[in-house]
Amino acid sequence: MRRFALTALVAVTLGSALSAAPAQAHPRPLDLSHCTATACHFDLPPGTYDVRVLLGGETASSTSITGETRRALLPETAAEAGERVARSLTVNVRTPEGEPTGPDGTAGLDLAIGGSAPALADIKVTPARHARQVFLVGDSTVCDQPGDPYSGWGQQLPQFLRKGVSVANYADSGESTVSYLQNPQLWATVQPLIHRGDLVLIQLAHNDKTTDGATYRANLETLVAGVREKGGTPVLVTPIVRRWFNSDGTLNNGTALLVNGLGVDHPAVTRSVAAAHDVPLIDLTAKTKTLVESLGAEASKALYLYNEKRDNTHTSVRGATVYAELVRAELVTRHLVPKGLVRVG
Repeated sequence: MRRFALTALVAVTLGSALSAAPAQAHPRPLDLSHCTATACHFDLPPGTYDVRVLLGGETASSTSITGETRRALLPETAAEAGERVARSLTVNVRTPEGEPTGPDGTAGLDLAIGGSAPALADIKVTPARHARQVFLVGDSTVCDQPGDPYSGWGQQLPQFLRKGVSVANYADSGESTVSYLQNPQLWATVQPLIHRGDLVLIQLAHNDKTTDGATYRANLETLVAGVREKGGTPVLVTPIVRRWFNSDGTLNNGTALLVNGLGVDHPAVTRSVAAAHDVPLIDLTAKTKTLVESLGAEASKALYLYNEKRDNTHTSVRGATVYAELVRAELVTRHLVPKGLVRVG
């Protein structure tokens, strides 16, 4: 594998175990041999890690970082010629590294160095101490999608959070509230990992096509109660809209607004549960509806996979990023994550 030609120093120091997911000490610091010009691999056990990078080189550069299963960890960051820019983030390492019911992936922490002119001058990885987890419970519109052109908004969310907050994305393609609770790889795996102070964002609706209203409501209440039982903070998220326009340019129809064949209005039930149980609500249905309608039938195609797959449900990287920004704004507005731990740009 090709090594860095210019100055690049990789120092990885491992310490004591984490409370939520143990990160054991590595026998010796990992060095440059674990990096190529475009990627780094660190042989680490599952856990939560802080990553500090120093970006820049002799010429002007612009660098982004993704990790594990295509997670956006750091947005593209520019540095002038000769300048060094420091950035820090916290990343969750687990098995499976992507969707909970998917393949295990590669053990350890994998980072991809990208951008229009990437330049990594230094990197340091240490076990995170006192990091707050943001768990995601959801479906294919949220999950860490394994391949292009698909992307879930939860896959793009980490790049908007600073060191001290880690996204643990346990969303899984094809899941409903029914299947998420029944599958031992999903809720039964996630709930024991929740600790006091963690956030759990819950967006499940797209696959509840045959779930009656009483069952859907009860399932949401079960998830909320399960989060609170562990000392976490549940946050209910209404589903993103489907890009399904009426002739008048609105999305005021059951397909777009997630009303299933039984007449169950999923966003309305979610809002009702949030109000009844004093649960923070991110009304992503309302926000994505406003955005998609403002863009119109043509421009909104870029947010979804219409151009590639004639798909009006799943989002492109662009759409997932825009929707993750909506979630980021709500996390700050509702004081769910301190403003200082959210990356503004």
